[in-house]
Formats: sequence, structure tokens, C-alpha cells
Amino acid sequence: MSGAAHARYRRGVKLVALTGGIGSGKSAVSERLLAFGARIIDADEVVKDLQRPGRPVFEEMVARWGEGIVADDGTLDRRAVAAIVFGDDGELKALNKMIHPAVRAEMHQQADALASWGGVVVLDIPLLAEGGDDRRGASGVIVVDLPVELAIERLMAFRGFERADAEARIAAQATRTDRLAMADFVIDNSGDLADLDAEVERCWVWLAGLDSTPWPPPPDERPG
Repeated sequence: MSGAAHARYRRGVKLVALTGGIGSGKSAVSERLLAFGARIIDADEVVKDLQRPGRPVFEEMVARWGEGIVADDGTLDRRAVAAIVFGDDGELKALNKMIHPAVRAEMHQQADALASWGGVVVLDIPLLAEGGDDRRGASGVIVVDLPVELAIERLMAFRGFERADAEARIAAQATRTDRLAMADFVIDNSGDLADLDAEVERCWVWLAGLDSTPWPPPPDERPG
């Protein structure tokens, strides 16, 4: 192997993407993978950081939608933003155009910092399937799956959603079929917590046999 090729592998990091629709229990899976020893790069946390007051993304959002999306404490009122963009494809596309490039750059930077570690790095990306066939440089894609009706029931029971709101949020995302089409490994979260524990353990065994990820990826395959 040439020196250049060897440098791309560093210490054999395994970069995988984790995704699932709203109400799928993806966060619970992420917590369990963390307990097994994975490092997690959470796209939602990256977005929240980029949307802090004073950051360019925050300022761009306020410039478009006004002070009505700013809470009394000066932070972003996420419910107000959701009320604007969900159900309006044009506004949702505008929001994504503001956020996605910055998220991609930040997640790539975090992944690069972990690339020499040599373990499993999980890119927790809720909207991965919305990017089509873009795997974000990952060696494998893990999809957390459950029936749509069950996701609606859980959103209503555990997160206080009204049915219409839950249905609208799910409709605004990629379909269950689209997510499953890009899956290398599927975690079934239609059972109870004990079932989920077993599913994540099964996933960890699969990860042990996964090839290391060439790093850094080409510019058009970077995380985020």
C-alpha cells in the first residue's frame, strides 16, 4: 500500500450512519450504541449549536422570518420555526439550504478529529434518506424501523403530539420505504425496551465485522 493510501485509513475507524424517522426511537438506539463504546456525532446537536444566538445560521434565519422566531430569552423558538416550515415546501427548502452546508462541514470536522481513534463512530443523521443515495462517506447505514402507525402512537403518548401534527411531521420526511432501501442493517424497534436491547446488541455484532472506512472521504462524500 502506498503512503498516500495508508494515510487514508489511519487506524481503521468504522464510520457508520444511523437514521430513522421521527418517533422511531433513534435516540434510544444511539444511547445504547454509546454504552457499547461507540462515539456519537449527533446532527441534531450540531444544528442546535449552529442555531445559537450570534451564529451565522441563527442570524440568517431571523433575517428571513423575523423576530417572531426568537423566544423571550433571545434563543431560537423552534416551535415557531416548525410552524412556518412544516407544510410549506418552499420555506422548508430555504431552511435546509441555510443549515445543511454548515452541518456537513461541522460533522466532517468532528469525524476527522475522531478518525485516528480507531473505533466505531456513529453519524446520527435523522434526515439521511432525504439526501437520496448520499451515504455521507459512511461504510454502512443503520436504519431504526417501526410501522408508521406505531410511530404516531408513540409521538402522541411520549412527546405530547396531536395526531395531525404527528402525521404532518412524518409526511414531511422520507418514507419508510425510502429509508429501508438504503439500509445495510435494520434495527426493529416495534417491540419493548428488552427487544430493543437485543436488537442493538445484534447490531453491535454486525459492526464488529464491518470494514474500516477510508478516511478522509472525497469532498462530495463528507459527513453531515
